[in-house]
Amino acid sequence: MTNAPSSEPAILETTVAVVLAAGADAASRQLLTSPLGDSTVAEVALRNVRAVFPAQQIIVVTAPGDTELRDRLGADLIYVEQAESLGTGNAVAAAREALPAGAETILVTYADTPLLRPESIRGILNRFDLTGRQLTLLSAIVTGEFPHGDILRGADGRITEVLEHDEIPSTVEGATHEINVGTYVSNGVKLLNQIDALAATSDHRLTSVVKRAIDSGDEIETYRIYDTDEVQGINTTTELEEAESIVLKRLFVPRKNTDTKIVFGTGGWRAVIGEGYTLANVRRLCQAIANEAIRSGKDAAGVVIGGDRRFLSRESAEAAAEVFAGNNIPVVLLPDDVPTPLVTFAAPFLGKTYGIIITSSHNPPEWNGMKVFRADGSLPLDDETDRFQDEANELTVKDIVTLDLAVARAAGIVVDQTLTSEYVDAIEAIIDVEAVRGSNLNVVVDPMYGTSQLTLGTILSDMRVRAEFIHAAHNPLFGGIAPAPDLQRLNALISMIKEGNGRYDLGMATDGDSDRIGIVDEQGEYVSTNDLLLLLYWYLHEVRGEKGGVVRNLATTHMLDRLAAHFGEESFECKVGFKHVTAGMDKIGAVLGGESSGGLTVRGWILGKDGIFACALVAEMLARTGKRISELREMIYEITGRLYSLEAGVPATPDMRVAVPRRLAAEPLTHIGSYPVVSIDHTDGTKILLENDNWALLRFSGTEPVLRMFVEADSPEKAEELLDWLRGFVTA
Repeated sequence: MTNAPSSEPAILETTVAVVLAAGADAASRQLLTSPLGDSTVAEVALRNVRAVFPAQQIIVVTAPGDTELRDRLGADLIYVEQAESLGTGNAVAAAREALPAGAETILVTYADTPLLRPESIRGILNRFDLTGRQLTLLSAIVTGEFPHGDILRGADGRITEVLEHDEIPSTVEGATHEINVGTYVSNGVKLLNQIDALAATSDHRLTSVVKRAIDSGDEIETYRIYDTDEVQGINTTTELEEAESIVLKRLFVPRKNTDTKIVFGTGGWRAVIGEGYTLANVRRLCQAIANEAIRSGKDAAGVVIGGDRRFLSRESAEAAAEVFAGNNIPVVLLPDDVPTPLVTFAAPFLGKTYGIIITSSHNPPEWNGMKVFRADGSLPLDDETDRFQDEANELTVKDIVTLDLAVARAAGIVVDQTLTSEYVDAIEAIIDVEAVRGSNLNVVVDPMYGTSQLTLGTILSDMRVRAEFIHAAHNPLFGGIAPAPDLQRLNALISMIKEGNGRYDLGMATDGDSDRIGIVDEQGEYVSTNDLLLLLYWYLHEVRGEKGGVVRNLATTHMLDRLAAHFGEESFECKVGFKHVTAGMDKIGAVLGGESSGGLTVRGWILGKDGIFACALVAEMLARTGKRISELREMIYEITGRLYSLEAGVPATPDMRVAVPRRLAAEPLTHIGSYPVVSIDHTDGTKILLENDNWALLRFSGTEPVLRMFVEADSPEKAEELLDWLRGFVTA
């Protein structure tokens, strides 16, 4: 159990939270221990109260002999029993003898209203403190009927009456009105005195305290909540089901101001700069990684750290270096900006425990993040990244150990080192540079304002390839677009090749951190990564003579499976995330692994995707085959047949994240349109398999708030038909 954060309303130290959990009857008490999300109704409610109050200032009022609730909520809270179920005022009075010394203010809330946010609790406390009123209510503006009383106001805005639910006129139904949510903050002595006075008249309702205050001329303050989901009480099983939907939806709501937790996706940790992505979070995450290295006895080997061209990347890399140095962990700090695959290469090349790159890959320019690589250059699996993020999120500023960078450099625990030549040499040891020389290849390269121009430019120069670079300047805004090398963002590259009238043999592109590739053929046609993987798999097998299967993620073309079957080799499907691709390659001894989003690697190279290496390999393929990309594609289609892929994405709203999986579970699919469903795979998202290697996939992105839709079909028309069906399904 955690104590309250330090930045809370000033009155918190003299306030006690009284949580009413006795219930009106056995049925209502049973609902309190019913499952809600990952715990129970009462536990969710208390979790929100605990986020504001320390345990010693929380009193839970239970029914007589209710030990189950105590066992669930924790022994560190204060418990009292309501001897008789007389009403809410009587329940508050039962807490009198347990009030801590110095308690001046009482907040009253309910265990059966679990969706009240900690922010709203802070808000009502702050409003009570600042206005000086004796009583503050939590209110909400709603439309339609709610099981709450109404608040009526006069022309001057002051509260004139608070009605019980059964006192509300029927004309209110369907109309917009202000309700009394039922959470109160009051001067403790005055509240208890009012409860006692009303009890003498056999009135035990808290709302009567409010009415009495109004009648005596007291001005009542309100704090209004605007998320009406918070109003949801749980008094019936139907309301419990509604609450479950709200809890699920909240899991996916971006928390912009109050929740800056570090969360790893499929490609590292990424967040919007100034919100989740801050230098403070960079330090917390690095401290967690340093702790893991020390615990495992691998700290002496040290780490290698680099950054790309994004805003704050250099400052973040230096902040990371200070944390590792402060923990006595040696650091190799790569100067300037570097590609992600260079850091992937650097970890095993230098024998480091971890490689760390500050980047947000292909995300829009307002994002940044961090990728972590293990000693062998592979991405950590989920259990490892879960440990990193969970520990980092528990750390405070006081837990971070740093050493000033200038001191660390002078002491030699941080060493600046350039590895560009070593990385280029390692690629050229695998790529047949000599075969490309003399081929007279002429290419255009679009690094998309990213980090590939130095390394890729050096390799192409060594190959004697004539290369023209566009968008090569250092621009943290990436020209105002996300630096992803896909069809929609390579218009300049496509236009340049088309306008060259046969001058160029190829267009190459890499994303912001250079681990993805995009290709445009000599005619100015964008070549999908699905097709590129087919070409490279054929080339590695038939020209280079490298045998072995192929690994693809579940969003990548099934034509690879057809080509593998033609070769008599194995194809392996894995979850999205390149760590799963490299794990699959190791499992079957594959020669190639890739994903439709632009990432690939080959056996014998790094255990991560590399757009720079991929560009060099494509140049080698053209030189050694003597064929154009368009010619190679037609040749491969003769072997595999043709499948047509399409993809789209829509913003992944919280409602959608709840509704889409539920609809898929509730309505088992037998057809997509007129096409029969062969099987459905829920390994990663929902993949719907049709006849003849046709398929459709719905999957929520692990790196962006997007629902991705992928299809592959026998014809462009059928592919469009399948994609339209998916669009209709998710927006219905």
